[in-house]
Amino acid sequence: MAEHLTIDHVGHFGDGVAHSGGASVYVPYTLGGEAVEAEAVLGHPDRRRLLAVETASPERVTPFCPHFGICGGCAIQHWETEPYRAWKRDLVVELLAQAKLDCDVHPLVDAHGLGRRRLTLHARMGTHEVLKVGFAAAGSHDIIPIDRCPILAPGLDGALDAAWALAEPLIKIGKPLDIQITATDNGLDVDVRGSGPLPAATIAMLSRVAERHRLARLTRHGELVLMRTPPTIAIGAAQVTLPPGSFLQATVAGEEALAALVAGHCQRAKHIADLFCGVGPFALRLATKSRISAFDSDAGAVTALQKAATSTSGLKPIKAEARDLFRRPLMPQELRDYDTVVFDPPRQGAQAQAQQLAASKIPVVVAVSCNVATFARDARILIDGGYSIEGVTPVDQFRHTPHVELVARFVRKR
Repeated sequence: MAEHLTIDHVGHFGDGVAHSGGASVYVPYTLGGEAVEAEAVLGHPDRRRLLAVETASPERVTPFCPHFGICGGCAIQHWETEPYRAWKRDLVVELLAQAKLDCDVHPLVDAHGLGRRRLTLHARMGTHEVLKVGFAAAGSHDIIPIDRCPILAPGLDGALDAAWALAEPLIKIGKPLDIQITATDNGLDVDVRGSGPLPAATIAMLSRVAERHRLARLTRHGELVLMRTPPTIAIGAAQVTLPPGSFLQATVAGEEALAALVAGHCQRAKHIADLFCGVGPFALRLATKSRISAFDSDAGAVTALQKAATSTSGLKPIKAEARDLFRRPLMPQELRDYDTVVFDPPRQGAQAQAQQLAASKIPVVVAVSCNVATFARDARILIDGGYSIEGVTPVDQFRHTPHVELVARFVRKR
């Protein structure tokens, strides 16, 4: 049954928020002030499906992707740039205020650059035995087949064609596949997951597909199928050979923006602990001026970082160590040798490590986060432990979504 609603504002997840029956309801792809027609979503009493925009906001623009509104990848392509940017910064302001964190929030840094350099496509067999390769639909597990994606960087040209070609011989096994593709300086690096053990003939077929699409490397669950050339990326002056399926910031511009902010907060550092270091987006840049000890639970990433550091001239010493900082955070006595700590944890934050930092005497802590809520929790731990926060800079490398990165500097009070 259709309802006629007036959208009050855009909420934290990019959906329009309206009021119905005394409760808030969420209508995707709408903007504040719009009059819309919507219908209930079965099983989700607080959500509505947009049927029509009856009175459009003057800030509404035409989405540039034909899959927008069906594919679940982008939440916001229908909003003018400046109000969208103000909304994204306000997300950070509001969430930090709710957490009672009093600090300056600097202007939003746009870091979309040329677009996303990595993606994960899903391959499933649909009805009538028709292969689907694409992204999950908005609000469901259905796969929306795609043949192009306009938010991808030019380095991912050919990625979609390669994914379809790899899925065709594998989908007959009957298992859902995830195909992770990363644009590197030497071509596409592809890791396929979900296939399970494969006969030699199928592996040989995948090798031929990889050759035909000129992939730099093809792995399956991290195991090598074919490597035409090592997949490398530049980080500062270093060349890093990526481990299969390794994590990178979504855009090159995003990595560079975050690294520049971190470096600006570490200008006087002599010995830095880089926690959750990954393949070294901060460590390899910071090492031009400071000694670095880098830690991460991903042994492959740590090895790649160490090899890159060893083969790059002009860097101060970097020591990289595999360590699970969730289970074994660096303790205050281990932190005594450092004058600065940089930490960039996954979305769940770094509660255990923040507690140890709060108990330490580290003069400067630089926090990088992709989740405002867990950042606020960890920041409160540091502040309650005697640190002051000097400000937060939001970074937008996930344009068209509600996701935002943060960089903040904490200084221990004297």
